Amino acid sequence: MKITVVGAGNVGATAAQRIAEKELAHEVVLVDVVEGIPQGKGLDMYQSAPIELFDTKIIGTNGYEETANSDIVLITAGLPRKPGMTREDLLNMNADIVRKVTDSVVAKSPNAIIIVVSNPLDVMTYVAYIRSGFPANRVMGMAGVLDTARFRTFIAMEFGVSVQDVNAFVLGGHGDSMVPVAKYTTIAGIPIKEFLMMHYKDQAKADERLKAMSDRARNGGIEIVNFLKSGSAYYAPSSASVEMIESIVKDRKRILPCCVRLTGQYGLDDVFVGVPVKLGKTGIEQILEISLDDEDLKALQKSANEVKQNCEKIKFS
Repeated sequence: MKITVVGAGNVGATAAQRIAEKELAHEVVLVDVVEGIPQGKGLDMYQSAPIELFDTKIIGTNGYEETANSDIVLITAGLPRKPGMTREDLLNMNADIVRKVTDSVVAKSPNAIIIVVSNPLDVMTYVAYIRSGFPANRVMGMAGVLDTARFRTFIAMEFGVSVQDVNAFVLGGHGDSMVPVAKYTTIAGIPIKEFLMMHYKDQAKADERLKAMSDRARNGGIEIVNFLKSGSAYYAPSSASVEMIESIVKDRKRILPCCVRLTGQYGLDDVFVGVPVKLGKTGIEQILEISLDDEDLKALQKSANEVKQNCEKIKFS
């Protein structure tokens, strides 16, 4: 297995390190336009191999020759958000970057699976899909895994329980309109609404706290941006990306919320948005159309329509 990571910034470099340490590939290629950065970071990672005990080869480069015949390509290239900037503000700036990256990736690795992390995530995944000409099962975006991890973290913090006992789905676009689905949120198998009542014994308080946790999940990324001032999240985004990669590499058939192209599911067509899918060696092996309450379904459709409107702003030459 050969994996290329495009973008040697914080997300890309951290993802490359995690891939190497988990030995998910025999070779990881780290690509970036800034001369010396991928080479230096790649060599630094490789020198950790005798300590961390992995044999994955790590190559840093400014070109795409070394990426030839990659099985998976993780695209993290793009400009990060700054305080006061929404994901949509990045639309035009990053679309051009993702177009050029996709062209270079496809030329060298025509059979690869592409995973997009660049923001605004759902629109950039659409750009990579159109530009690559790949079948939809081989182009996806990392969003739902990250958004769900944030939601699960805030729930664990709220109740003082292990994150391992919290399961959830966050669907929709990777932005303010994402949809944390209470119906499929449990703590050790106990539905979140029941757990809230056990904890607070007051319906109004339970509803208030569920809304607070959902809102914090929606704003999980910008909360970190505001703390960092000059950067954005990268530890959790890189972990989310690698969880998807591991399911593909090991053909684990994980059910994970990912940004994928819908073709009628949930009443949506020809739009990339986060929903539960089965991930295996061929990429997206199945899109799961789970039952949603009317309110959640309408929220998902609203979120998808916002993504579609932004996609329509992209011009392809």
